[in-house]
Amino acid sequence: MTNAAHSDGSLKELDFRASNGLEVALLWQADDERMIVEVVDTKLDDAFRVQIAASEALDAFRHPYAYAAFRGCSRRLPDEQAVADAVVELEQETLSHL
Repeated sequence: MTNAAHSDGSLKELDFRASNGLEVALLWQADDERMIVEVVDTKLDDAFRVQIAASEALDAFRHPYAYAAFRGCSRRLPDEQAVADAVVELEQETLSHL
């Protein structure tokens, strides 16, 4: 996810962070002034968006999974094998840094 990915039409990226395969963007829809937090987990091949109030923007950007759960955001959950693969990859990555 990059700033260019969200410069289409009225969707503007206000903030972005990425760490360990998790990308979080705070977006503003200019047409109707909606605020959106978008999460992409590249390790689990999962993504979701949650619409938020402007007053919640920073908190939702920092804690997107909590806001998604609170809002009942429907998202595809990773299957058991994807979770197992992610755990193995994380363990290998951790061991390589020792």
